[in-house]
Amino acid sequence: MENTPPVRHPASVPQGARGRVLVVDDDPTVAEVVVGYLHRTGYTVEQAGDGPAALARFAAHRPDLVVLDLMLPAMDGFEVCRRMREHGPVPVIMLTARGDEEDRVLGLETGADDYVTKPFSPRELVLRVDSVLRRARAAVPADGVGPLSAGGLSLDPAARQAYRDGRGLALTLREFDLLAFLLRHPGKAFGREELMREVWGWDFGDLSTVTVHIRRLRGKVEADPARPRLIRTVWGVGYRLDAEADRTEEDAATAPAPPTGGRSR
Repeated sequence: MENTPPVRHPASVPQGARGRVLVVDDDPTVAEVVVGYLHRTGYTVEQAGDGPAALARFAAHRPDLVVLDLMLPAMDGFEVCRRMREHGPVPVIMLTARGDEEDRVLGLETGADDYVTKPFSPRELVLRVDSVLRRARAAVPADGVGPLSAGGLSLDPAARQAYRDGRGLALTLREFDLLAFLLRHPGKAFGREELMREVWGWDFGDLSTVTVHIRRLRGKVEADPARPRLIRTVWGVGYRLDAEADRTEEDAATAPAPPTGGRSR
């Protein structure tokens, strides 16, 4: 990660001014480095070395964000993330010891908003924490648009609520932001690099993050995720919200059948 841009924060940031972070890692060396960097950039940081301790600290002092190691004793990071999410949405950045794509995908599908692969640059981790928290705290998109709707989907940016044909959708932080962005630009195709920049706020990172979130979002908004009608793949480009096509096909499917028998005149 030699090309990671430096973290630039004011020279003196009041302790805790940036928010509360819970760091969960059983490796004391990694935990010390992560905690130190986050402290120096103005975060209040709590630490836990295993899953049960993490859940206890989470319950006692609800953090603004959790940095969660995947490989933990007694209870792995996947299970810890699931249990935390049972108590409501909280941004989670998962640390993975391997560059194994299966672990990264499973971490995102469990509900993590981002992941960082060990060994990692502490500066990059701080950037990821800043980015995820910035998105989590943005009650209204930067362009200030109001409620959005298309193709049976409706979304209220201020309330952070989304619906499909009146049914509430349980979306993670990034899924919500991704759907909001696509709804603000119906019919326009975006590459994964563009989506990463516009939705995640990153100019660098693993593009499979976008692919996984698109797949997860399809699983929640599409009638048949294996045959998506709303979020289309545009080969050689990326993805497009195609709400009109979805409405047309649904209307055709629910239209009365033509009369049978008799002769046409």
